[in-house]
Amino acid sequence: MINTQKLLKLFTRKDIKFFCGVPDSCVNKFCDELNQSKVVKNTVTANEGSAVSLGVGHYLSKRKLPCIYLQNSGLGNATDPLTNLSNKEVYGIPMILLIGWRGAPSIKDEAQHNIQGRILKNTLNSYQIKNIEIKNEKDFSKISKLVNFARKNSRCVALIVKPKVFYNNIKKSIKKEDKTKIKRQDLILSLLKNIPKKTKIISSVGFNSRELFQLRKTYNFKNGKDFLMVGAMGHTSMVALSISQNTKDLTVCLDGDGSFIMHLGALTLLGSQKRKNFKYILVDNESHESIGHQPIHLKNINYKKISEGLGFNNFYYTNNIKNLNTSIKKFLKSSGPSFLHVKIKIGTLKNLVRPKKFYEIKNKFMKN
Repeated sequence: MINTQKLLKLFTRKDIKFFCGVPDSCVNKFCDELNQSKVVKNTVTANEGSAVSLGVGHYLSKRKLPCIYLQNSGLGNATDPLTNLSNKEVYGIPMILLIGWRGAPSIKDEAQHNIQGRILKNTLNSYQIKNIEIKNEKDFSKISKLVNFARKNSRCVALIVKPKVFYNNIKKSIKKEDKTKIKRQDLILSLLKNIPKKTKIISSVGFNSRELFQLRKTYNFKNGKDFLMVGAMGHTSMVALSISQNTKDLTVCLDGDGSFIMHLGALTLLGSQKRKNFKYILVDNESHESIGHQPIHLKNINYKKISEGLGFNNFYYTNNIKNLNTSIKKFLKSSGPSFLHVKIKIGTLKNLVRPKKFYEIKNKFMKN
């Protein structure tokens, strides 16, 4: 195992003090270390491509190596700047990638991670990114040599880490939201109680889909159908929009704040298409909750103005359990496209299960 404090000290000794990326369960402990450090700068970005681009800008302006952290599933988002900017055949921008290795061949993982896990090393090799797996503190000398290689040869290199390798003694205090008493389950139950019979719900990866799956099963809701995004973070809204274009039934996109910002540009289509049956719910707890409560820096975002700029006909907001049901009813009855911003507190159902029968979910959703 690797102590995150020792790893950060190694990075700073190598003059790497700029970190950015999208948090991941494998590198979550290291992100905790970054968040409390007064020596380094850490920025949580909207997506992995943005993180690589920030790293490019850092190197161009400071001539110092950046470190970009991400999950292997996010490598696709980072492909363009990695191959067309930082690659040695183009600008030769050196940087360190710290990649969480979900779905590694030796570890049992969720189905959506398995293919990414199998192809990770081949993908990095095809990008000409020299890489090593780090398992314990004996690998520090290898890390040091790889950093030297990156700096000397103007190359991007990668450190790959499997789950449960990092550890620390940091005691995290989860911020309790005083502004709201709404739980995610309150929102989902209110939605399921009020949607018309033929409603289609498309929910984002993480706790939105998992709680929707469990609550529908627990309370035996028969109204509506659900398509659960178990991966492809940031793409929920486009799946939902396309479905709404091919049906007259009410189509509800249940999206998280991290998913919302990951591909914000895609949302320009939501309002412009003027689908009356399209409804968008933003579930906002300012956190990448399913990967260790890493913060999302969205406090200064004005969602009302964003929704208006995107062309939504209606905007609703609630942060109080007392008016949640009323807001849901108004939202569902409105002529879309409509936007509902729900402020929730951090926390999820106990003993939360994961959907696993993906073909069954798909076939049930597609059945007339």
